[in-house]
Amino acid sequence: MAADLLIRDALVLDGTGAPGVVADVAVTGGRITAVDDGRSEARSAGAHRTVDAAGRALTPGFIDMHAHSDVQILASPDHTAKVSQGVTLEVLGQDGLSFAPVDERTRTAIRAQIAGWNDDPPGFAWDWESVAGYLDRLDRGIACHAAYLVPQGTLRLLVVGPDERPATPAEVARMGELLAQGMREGALGMSSGLTYTPGMYADDDELAALLRVVAAHDGYYSPHHRSYGKGALEAYAEMIDLARATGCALHLTHATMNFGPNRGRAGELLALIDGALDDGVDITLDTYPYLPGSTTLSAILPSWSFSGGPDALLARLAEPADRERILYELEHVGTDGCHGCVAEWDTIEISGVQNPALAGRVGRTVEAIARDEGRAPGDVFVEQLIADRLGTTILQHVGHEENVRAIMQHRTHTGGSDAILVGGRPHPRAWGTFPRYLARYVRELGVLTLEDCVHHLTGRPAARLRLVDRGLVRPGHAADLVLLDPDTVQDTATFEDPRRQATGIDLVLVDGVAVIDDDGVRTDALPGRALRRTGSGTR
Repeated sequence: MAADLLIRDALVLDGTGAPGVVADVAVTGGRITAVDDGRSEARSAGAHRTVDAAGRALTPGFIDMHAHSDVQILASPDHTAKVSQGVTLEVLGQDGLSFAPVDERTRTAIRAQIAGWNDDPPGFAWDWESVAGYLDRLDRGIACHAAYLVPQGTLRLLVVGPDERPATPAEVARMGELLAQGMREGALGMSSGLTYTPGMYADDDELAALLRVVAAHDGYYSPHHRSYGKGALEAYAEMIDLARATGCALHLTHATMNFGPNRGRAGELLALIDGALDDGVDITLDTYPYLPGSTTLSAILPSWSFSGGPDALLARLAEPADRERILYELEHVGTDGCHGCVAEWDTIEISGVQNPALAGRVGRTVEAIARDEGRAPGDVFVEQLIADRLGTTILQHVGHEENVRAIMQHRTHTGGSDAILVGGRPHPRAWGTFPRYLARYVRELGVLTLEDCVHHLTGRPAARLRLVDRGLVRPGHAADLVLLDPDTVQDTATFEDPRRQATGIDLVLVDGVAVIDDDGVRTDALPGRALRRTGSGTR
């Protein structure tokens, strides 16, 4: 029987890290049916379409281990930002805050809290409450595949509420029941946002109880831990100790060492991880290949100011005594929301707003706005939050190149964009993460070899997710494939112009269907679906 597609004479990088081999690859019915380095068997079968791939590399589809497309993948299903990079699978539900499981009260609060991550699209149909319902919604048609982590902060908001207090034993048990239900419905594990409310109010006993549930369902834990700045090593150690105590697999997401106190200290983090790996703790990590981070402006506030939810926070920002206390902690003490560091207004750049009247501030730092307006930066900060009803997103210019390079070379490293797709000037990682790895850190700097980098972005994350038939170029596997030119692949998104499509990625297949074709053109296909955890793996 003739193949649907024959890709001829490609340099096949199979996702294992092995050297590339020139071969023909045949695809039929969404599956890889032949990988023929003798270039006879695949060709002899014929094909309805043939692509001459000489001089180009064929890889498995890239897996984004940390994505914030939970709503945008549904509201803007073309999803060109991601599929044009070669992404064929995203892991959603990150940082402890997302939209399942919820009730009406919880969903309303989360929509307000993380509008800066996903927007709050007018007329969008919020027609699910459970994890199963959300996954079913994804199954209606999306650009690439998606998997989901149950968000611990959402569980806490649903069961405990928005207040800063310990959960009762009954509440911990109820969160565990909802987590178990979400995993039975197909979630791959649990995420946390331990610098975001209300998830950050959980103590280690509460987290350990939930991690035991994750471990019992053979999932993994993906924490945004309590500090990436002052106290970062202690925060990493806390997560590793929890994994060790509960037997839960651990994935350290956006594993960075940022802010002034951590310059040049990546080696200390890697030694901590290696020691735990040698003791048998199951640990992987992901990073993005940029220096600035990205989050919401409200995220840097002290956690106590959020108690009671968004409306209570806005009231505190407007009340003089609370406002003064907030600014004193931000500017002189350091807040848990700002990773234990004081706010450096010249490193905090407005990247997106919900209120159109504030659009002129996008692309400028809080300090620059204050200087131009002849005002104190703290006053600009507070009034921005009030006027935008907490919807402002920011870039934080706090990273260190030597740390980025060291961490991405680790033996358990994978790639994750941590990308926010909305806002006037989102982080360029939304359009550039995966080609930037291949262009800057492989071709230009030689930090990784091409084969090793592809392994980091495909086969290795597939193993963490227990994908039974993805992440490798192998007969019988799903045809999630990327055809690219390793000599020309290039991220073109910049901080000034962040929505620019990468070049050198010519063909992207999701289950054998072209979503990028004809040398980089987005098709109208929506072949993606939710990938669910089953007893034998993820399918």
